[in-house]
Amino acid sequence: MPKPPAPTSRWSHLTHPHPTNRRHFHISSPTQLNHNNRRLSITAIDAAQPFDYEALVSNQYAQSNRLKIAIVGFGNFGQFLAKAFIRQGHIVFAHSRTDYSHIANSLGVSFFQDPHDLCEQHPDVIVLCTSIISTEPVLRSLPIQRLKRNTLFVDVLSVKEFPKNIFLHVLPTHFDILCTHPMFGPESGKDSWKDLAFVFDKVRIGEGESRKSRVDRFLDIFEKEGCRMVPMTCAEHDRYAAGSQFITHTMGRLLEKLDLETTPINTKGYETLLNLVENTASDSFDLYYGLFMYNKNAMEQLERLDLAFEALKKELFGHLHEVLRRQLFGNVEEAGKRRVLAKLPKNGYALPAPSSDAVKSQNN
Repeated sequence: MPKPPAPTSRWSHLTHPHPTNRRHFHISSPTQLNHNNRRLSITAIDAAQPFDYEALVSNQYAQSNRLKIAIVGFGNFGQFLAKAFIRQGHIVFAHSRTDYSHIANSLGVSFFQDPHDLCEQHPDVIVLCTSIISTEPVLRSLPIQRLKRNTLFVDVLSVKEFPKNIFLHVLPTHFDILCTHPMFGPESGKDSWKDLAFVFDKVRIGEGESRKSRVDRFLDIFEKEGCRMVPMTCAEHDRYAAGSQFITHTMGRLLEKLDLETTPINTKGYETLLNLVENTASDSFDLYYGLFMYNKNAMEQLERLDLAFEALKKELFGHLHEVLRRQLFGNVEEAGKRRVLAKLPKNGYALPAPSSDAVKSQNN
């Protein structure tokens, strides 16, 4: 009966003993070992296969959260937002009067010169990134009849009641409306959006989980970037913005008229003023004009600024009057107590009239 073949094992590279001398073994060289092991080396770990359920579910989840976002007005701010949208995996279209197709291609954005072609892409969201004064004509120029009936319209203007009223007046009721204001721009947000305020007002969102989910997914873009999300009505926003943003731009442009220059002895405060001038001067005058023209609270703030300047001059000249009296008369008579405004009166109130005692002391 023939003898069965010897079983092979992982030690098969060790040859059988020499038939004439069982003490002699032949051991494979390192080169042969490496050659044998190379056939068993792992070339990929956890590669996604067609049957890989984990990768399939992950891809389906990413697809379900992806939005098709159309940016109308692809200037500096539109490009600034597009980078974040692309970074988070959304599909971005763009339209503008100026041909930005080269820049759009470099960012991974599909650019459409014709608004009809843009609307035929049926975006989920349309973001208006126009100037304040051109918002209404641009909105009216869009062929909204080519859009899906529940498309979400978003504005990012620095005033809020103005675009809200335009949207409500121009857009049919089957369109959703979200008014927002990112309180930052390409300069202040160039490094990070962390802790920068993002104000929003869900003006009109239709019934249905899909529409509510869509607006939440859009807002989630800014939350993922680290923004401080601030839900606020459009009226509240404009009241706060007039006392902060409009005043900031006004002071920056006022200082710009003085032609401030850096010096060898700059203080931290002066450096802050120079930075303020630089930041506000980089914005167009149309933006500043829009902050004034389309925010009903701006005129009141301008009047308060004028009152504050007059009050400060009176305080300075009142103090100068006392100094001159002392120089002229010495200590012969006690100088009248100068009038100091402890606090500026509230909006819309004139400066209080001087007391009768103060008038007598000034007339003497």
